[in-house]
Amino acid sequence: MPGLQRVRMSYDEWLALPEGPKAEWVDGEVVMNPGASVPHQDASFRLTSVLRVALPGLLVVQEVNVQLPNNRIRIADISVLDHAPESFVVTVAPRLVVEILSPSTRGEDTVRKSGEYAAAGIGQYWLLDPELYALDIYANESDGWSPLLHLDDHAPDGQVEVLGTTVVLRLADLLVIRS
Repeated sequence: MPGLQRVRMSYDEWLALPEGPKAEWVDGEVVMNPGASVPHQDASFRLTSVLRVALPGLLVVQEVNVQLPNNRIRIADISVLDHAPESFVVTVAPRLVVEILSPSTRGEDTVRKSGEYAAAGIGQYWLLDPELYALDIYANESDGWSPLLHLDDHAPDGQVEVLGTTVVLRLADLLVIRS
């Protein structure tokens, strides 16, 4: 499986890219990601649908540009926003972001993006892992991410509070196709 590619590029050059490959802008480099697998896309669609039903007052979207501190634009697999952004880039921290892990992006999603999302003030960070059949949900606390919920084969169902709303989650509803 092809991995992430990094290409030096100015912000203006990044803005001029056509829609297509997932391309994040990080410190003067474009981080390009190969297309997602079928299990990844299926999980993204399923979790987006669950969140849209559970959080009707919020905007649940897939793969939008989110501005982060320190000159970064990242694209989470799913973002939950208070309202539609006024520009091409979301400039207000999402309420939560979801990354669906894959072999080519696991390190980027769990190490680099984790700290960037925390620094941006994003309230919750969700990691859905089709390969390990797991979901981990974290809250942004003053000292970093704090675990809220872990679902796997041994505990496949649970619930989490999102802005005062209880979201009920079942892994069987999210990860029908296993990697």
